[in-house]
Amino acid sequence: MSTEKSLVVAYYKFVDLPDFEARKQPLLEFCEQHGVKGTILLAHEGINSTMAGPEAGVEAVLEYLQSDPAIGALTVKRSWADECPFYRMKVRLKKEIVRLGLPEVNPNDQVGEYVPPEKWNELISDPDVILVDTRNDYEYEIGTFKGALDPNTKSFREFPDYVKKELADKKDKKVAMFCTGGIRCEKSTSYLLKEGFEKVYHLEGGILNYLEKVDPKESLWQGDCFVFDNRVAVDHSLKKGDYEMCRACRHALTEEETKSEKYVEGISCPHCFDTLTEEQRIRAAERQKQVEISKALGRKHIGATLLEREQWREQKLEERKKANEKKGE
Repeated sequence: MSTEKSLVVAYYKFVDLPDFEARKQPLLEFCEQHGVKGTILLAHEGINSTMAGPEAGVEAVLEYLQSDPAIGALTVKRSWADECPFYRMKVRLKKEIVRLGLPEVNPNDQVGEYVPPEKWNELISDPDVILVDTRNDYEYEIGTFKGALDPNTKSFREFPDYVKKELADKKDKKVAMFCTGGIRCEKSTSYLLKEGFEKVYHLEGGILNYLEKVDPKESLWQGDCFVFDNRVAVDHSLKKGDYEMCRACRHALTEEETKSEKYVEGISCPHCFDTLTEEQRIRAAERQKQVEISKALGRKHIGATLLEREQWREQKLEERKKANEKKGE
């Protein structure tokens, strides 16, 4: 059995790709040929991905992408895992590479001021700066920057509502935002500028870039950073954190929470036990049964990646929102 570690890379780029649909199959085949797994999202507005595999294979895919004149150089965040945190390779076509639900907001048109990790502490230590975490509530809960506001969103598509309710009267203030890899705060700064905010900043390369570049002794980061793969979270050294994952609600769980009577592996946890419908419990139980059968047979269960489940969840939230709006007509 191979003991080779898996190189995990995260990258994105807002760039005009009018032929994005035609890129899907060649890119998928190239990744599979080099043993690379994960998810790559392609849209007219650009590319977004987290993928992993043998170092040579991952670097070959990155070279393949960056040699394309339409894409060019990518800013890549690298980390290592004891084994590949993905089960398969997916290349998906999307309307947006990160779903804000407002296609007219395009960072290719305008974006806030990038702040490198080395200057981030100075910016967010300014008492006049409003620091906003653009991630979801379950991400904020296990780690964030000191003094950061939690929009308490379940999905990035809820972020515009938060801005309208909580920040609309602060358009003359300095607003600094951050997210895991930089993609959500790029789009959120573009949105704020479109809404008339005057001084908007965001952490270049996101939290992962900050954790890589800033000495822990000088860090203003508190806790772990949630990641959308089977590592669940990484610490300040970008090593796997001490969390498990609830496969029902995707919440990161501490060791103590996994000992709760409400925790049933693959089915429920203390965060979702009281909200799951009987249909959801049955569906989760069936999936867990398939996982256990696969383990007994000595093979990995090929289920959806965390990123894919996040996309599915956002789609269901959108469908529910539209249904509620229709009822209110």
